[in-house]
Amino acid sequence: MSTPFWITATPPATHGELHIGHLAGPYVAADVLSRYLRAEGEPVLFTTGTADHTSSVHVRALRAGRKPEEVSEGYRAAITADWLRSGIEFDHVVRPRQDRGYGRWVADLFRRLHAEGVIAPRTRMLPYCEPCGRWLYGAHVTGACPHCAAVSDGGMCHECARPNDGGDLVEPHCAVCATPAVPRRCRRLYIPLEPFRETLADYWAATGLPPRLAALCESLVEDGLPDIAVSHPAEWGLSVPVDGFPEHRIDGCFEAAAMHLFGYGDDRPLPERTIHFCGFGHAFCHAVLLPVILLSQGIKLPQEFCVNESFVIEDKVIVSGSDHKVWALDLLTEYGSDTLRRHVLQARPLGRRTVFHADRLDAARKELDENWNSWLSRLFAAVRAESAGLAPAALPGGTGWEVLAQRLLRAVEDLREAYGPDTFDPRRAVALLDEIVRLVSDFGHVNAHETCRPTADCRHLPALSAQLAVASALSAWARPVMPEGADRLAAALKAAPGRPVSDAALAPLPPGSRLAPPSGPIFGF
Repeated sequence: MSTPFWITATPPATHGELHIGHLAGPYVAADVLSRYLRAEGEPVLFTTGTADHTSSVHVRALRAGRKPEEVSEGYRAAITADWLRSGIEFDHVVRPRQDRGYGRWVADLFRRLHAEGVIAPRTRMLPYCEPCGRWLYGAHVTGACPHCAAVSDGGMCHECARPNDGGDLVEPHCAVCATPAVPRRCRRLYIPLEPFRETLADYWAATGLPPRLAALCESLVEDGLPDIAVSHPAEWGLSVPVDGFPEHRIDGCFEAAAMHLFGYGDDRPLPERTIHFCGFGHAFCHAVLLPVILLSQGIKLPQEFCVNESFVIEDKVIVSGSDHKVWALDLLTEYGSDTLRRHVLQARPLGRRTVFHADRLDAARKELDENWNSWLSRLFAAVRAESAGLAPAALPGGTGWEVLAQRLLRAVEDLREAYGPDTFDPRRAVALLDEIVRLVSDFGHVNAHETCRPTADCRHLPALSAQLAVASALSAWARPVMPEGADRLAAALKAAPGRPVSDAALAPLPPGSRLAPPSGPIFGF
């Protein structure tokens, strides 16, 4: 069995649908890298899961008067459908409530860590809601983060990504009834991180963390690594398989980390490289908890991190009055996957929060219509009118072709760099693709006048052949970003889909090949 290149993306909680911020975070970007590597012939395993047992699912169910199973199943189906419509192709999506053996596998891991002393009991203060008669943990409790003072749930602050124990929240209150919480002593199971101080510090130093994630990890070491609760007295989730905690459920963050390992599979050799795509607010699970679980089992896994910040929706009109402008399903219906994918890659929040602007999504569609589709429409019309719809029996040429060809060869090298795992920059890839289209579109306009010359004598055919060669190359070069349109273009040219992003794709079509352009736009709609 070959050693795969393992790519993961954060399992989303199934308490709601995907919105544009989710797509701008880990999912589309991870799919771009996966598609590029597959085209290069690399063995890739691209995995995620759905966090069905998180406390936010139970809170959503309580507020709606529904069963958590119904909430989880409904939103899991919606999320996986949105991934499919977005062109995001996972090799394995872990389904905690459907995958055979999943619950037993997580319980065995938990039980083994407890037997080895990695998980140990502690008694700490935990908020309690007296009117609801419920312990408040995770999404059940809201207060101010003890580290950065931002509004935070229990367990993890999504603003500073530092963990809290629930009892350290400032002015905690129940997320369901808003009653101020009462602190009570509660015995739970924890993973004490301090015994892993030196191992984690060495691991982080060797990993090459992004600066903000490195600052988080170094701060945790400097302040003293905390104990992380991995069980709670709760009604929803996987039961704790350890005696003495009959009403406890396994923590959602622990389960999310374990989910990655289950998705990879026990029967595979360790991956050559692993890249985790996640938002900064979820980075603790990937960068701290998962390595601890692995290191405690004697597994030192090379891991890298591609971390994004939040894609913020600040316009209250959009949020409250025009939901079709933020939810993935409605955006995909209105704009299509090509437009939405290229937009979220251009707007991807790196190093700082990014605010969603609906007009920039419209600009992405305009770019495809006025440049990409306009050029392809003119090209197919010219082939139909001047070459009977067949690929010309002429080598690529025309005025400016030599210069254009050299620019394209330089551009594809830059494109490979932007797609590659060591220098991954999908925003740069989109800019390069747009530049390629503008260059060949200008080339087409310049050479279109060849048909007006009295001595034309097929002078126009080399320029058509050249543009068809670029279009064929574009079906390979653009596929990681816009797979739907790229495959539509490949089908129109009778070219093989999924070819490598290389200069070899820039080859003329076989003379006499009959083109099959679609009746509508190729990219977007």
